[in-house]
Amino acid sequence: MLILQLAIILIASKIAGSLSVRLGQPSVLGKLLIGIVLGPSVLGLVSETESLAEFSQIGVILLMFIAGLETDIDEFKRTGKASTFVGFGGIIVPLLLGYVAGIILNLSTFESWFLGLLLSATSVSISVQALKEMDRLKTPEGTTILGAAVIDDVVVIIALAFLMSFSGGDVNLTTVILKKVIFFAGAILVGWKVVPWFMGKFANFKVSETVISSALVICFVFAYLAEYTGVAAIIGAYIAGVAISVTKYKHEVFEKVETISYSIFVPVFFTLIGISAEFGGIGQNIGLIIILSILAILTKLIGAAIGAKAAGFGWNSSLGIGAAMVSRGEVALIIAAIGLEAKLLTQDIFAVLVIVILVTTIVTPPMMKLFFKSNGQKEKSVA
Repeated sequence: MLILQLAIILIASKIAGSLSVRLGQPSVLGKLLIGIVLGPSVLGLVSETESLAEFSQIGVILLMFIAGLETDIDEFKRTGKASTFVGFGGIIVPLLLGYVAGIILNLSTFESWFLGLLLSATSVSISVQALKEMDRLKTPEGTTILGAAVIDDVVVIIALAFLMSFSGGDVNLTTVILKKVIFFAGAILVGWKVVPWFMGKFANFKVSETVISSALVICFVFAYLAEYTGVAAIIGAYIAGVAISVTKYKHEVFEKVETISYSIFVPVFFTLIGISAEFGGIGQNIGLIIILSILAILTKLIGAAIGAKAAGFGWNSSLGIGAAMVSRGEVALIIAAIGLEAKLLTQDIFAVLVIVILVTTIVTPPMMKLFFKSNGQKEKSVA
């Protein structure tokens, strides 16, 4: 069954991606939408399984690993201020307005702050693909977005731990922060000193494809350790990519990982987002879904755009950066699941938020296309 599902996903995602490009939109939008069509909500040809979920997880990890490989360290350093402004701007506005929305919805104080934190989350895996298609991943805007995403992830997770510690959750704030400090300090040290040595040693083994194998080992270990310490696995994969990007193996690793990723794993990741969408009972909460979707889109767009503008970007670039931060993706889904388990969200609100997260994911690529195209930047397709 898995083999047939993979065949359906691959052919459908490539056709849908190509059609999306022909209609002037990023291919990733077509892949997201075809997932909804293939899934239980429409045709029911493919359903989410544990095996497909594992393929999808590998896909998003490899996508962020590639983003790390394409990162220019010097440019990353130059955009540190902008990333900080965008990251915090994209947290503060959704956090405060999400809290207000929670109060209006008659949620408790803790539940309202939790809603604000959930709306503050971001996941740029979708944005990375759109940036690649528009040839903007290596630009100041692209580097700023990636840096802001790292800041956003760390700050939101620490804030979540802080909130859970006060709301009765079994969370030790000191331990949470210490784990993250250890991870980032260790990842930077290992990336600087160990990664080049490890790849050099591994490359001398008398077996085939040692360079790409060693790179994938580094990627998966970094992703696992990031997740183990409470940082998203995609952040660990991104840092692994950055570490390898300064070695002489960068180009070989990039070419081969890109081939592996886009041939099977990345299409599964994008398509499964749509497949996993559940629209049962949506009718009775349609008003709330629309309101929260608008709130989620505008707060992140405006907050991050203001941060980018304050850092010196023009308005079109600032809005493009803000749009790239709109997608909440798997990070917000994880936070929502934590809230459901801790009874900070009811089952009905959880179901609504899952739809809202899906909406933010779908609207991100066309919004980026709209604002970045206004700058007259050359675009290309990676369908």
